[in-house]
Amino acid sequence: QLRLAESGGGLVQQGESLTLSCAASGRSIRHSTIRWFRQAPGKEREGIACESVSAGSTSYRMSSRFTMSRNDGDNMIYLQITTLNPEDTGVYYCGASFRHGDCASPPEFWGQGTQVTVSS
Repeated sequence: QLRLAESGGGLVQQGESLTLSCAASGRSIRHSTIRWFRQAPGKEREGIACESVSAGSTSYRMSSRFTMSRNDGDNMIYLQITTLNPEDTGVYYCGASFRHGDCASPPEFWGQGTQVTVSS
């Protein structure tokens, strides 16, 4: 069983950058498809970045301001967000899948989320 725990959220100023971390435990994230999601206030959760391990699937990111990375050795997933604006406010979740390698299927495992609030 994989457990995921996000951290790094908080209150930031518009225009600043932020790096969120997602610590995995219980098993290695190696060979997993990893994703980041965001749920803005009053809106549905949306996928913002995905790195797929499936040969037939395409990795993506919603914006060039989002950069996802991973360190399989440390079992960590990261999301860097640059030039933050108030529309980036929301709860950010990491997710991982081993059975479904594509970026369209919901993750098998989810973290609890970390709140990011961007003030103008």
